[in-house]
Amino acid sequence: MLEKYTTERLIADTLEMSDAAFIRELTNSPGWLQFIGDRNIHSNDDAEKYIYKIQSNPAVNYRVVRLKQGNIPIGLITLIKRDYLEHRDFGFAFLPQFNGQGYATEAASAILLDLAARMPNLLAITLPENLTSIQLLKKLGFTFEKEVDDNGETLMQFAVTADTVFINHLTQSFYQLFTNTDNRKPDLQAIHSYCVPEVLIIKQQAATSELYNLSSFIAPRELLLTDGSLIEFSEKEIAHTTTVKGNIAQRESRYYKTGIFNGEQFQQHGNKFFQYIKTNDGWKVSSIIWEDEVL
Repeated sequence: MLEKYTTERLIADTLEMSDAAFIRELTNSPGWLQFIGDRNIHSNDDAEKYIYKIQSNPAVNYRVVRLKQGNIPIGLITLIKRDYLEHRDFGFAFLPQFNGQGYATEAASAILLDLAARMPNLLAITLPENLTSIQLLKKLGFTFEKEVDDNGETLMQFAVTADTVFINHLTQSFYQLFTNTDNRKPDLQAIHSYCVPEVLIIKQQAATSELYNLSSFIAPRELLLTDGSLIEFSEKEIAHTTTVKGNIAQRESRYYKTGIFNGEQFQQHGNKFFQYIKTNDGWKVSSIIWEDEVL
């Protein structure tokens, strides 16, 4: 893991003795006690001993996630080599007051992308009743593999490959291309780095198909997103299924988009199908077909 990660809202860096008060609060939070276990940390002194233990163990790597604004610690991303697991165990824990705001996804996605460049496989384990953790793991691309036993306790084992992590990042980057909320200026030219030059793009509506290459796809959308016709627009993936077979992959993606078009608010769901190929420059989109649901 890198020494420091930076995202739009967060910083994730090394665990230090100065984090003792935060560690004491986190390890005594309801979620930690229920799903990870009581570490008997009841004072800052106990927390400092725990931090020293973590720092002294080469099999354990903790990163503290902090808000950029105020440098406030809010959670942990962990990477642990456990004796009973073939690959390293990826984990996370956040203070309850910071749940539900996308912080865990934001931090975990950035760190996973770095790890995927060096580790072809990662695992994650959780209790079956930890539904919030399972939901986040699936969002990050992990899939359930099997149940494992840890000293008589049944855990669910999830796994993710580096290829899946890279494809997830590529897809999310594609969706974010079109966002112009909060006066953001979309850089649609970046699509060239996400797609092969010969990418096939198809818009389907009922029995009508519109076929595009990169140039014919970009030009009208760039104008629409910058001339004031379409403002406060965002599009995001809300569900997906990805299949990777060697150096080719495909993804069924459900999306939600919203914005203001010519002064009128709109929102819409639809479905996209992506196909990808693995090139010398990494994974690229080779074709896209989508259809908006009729309102």
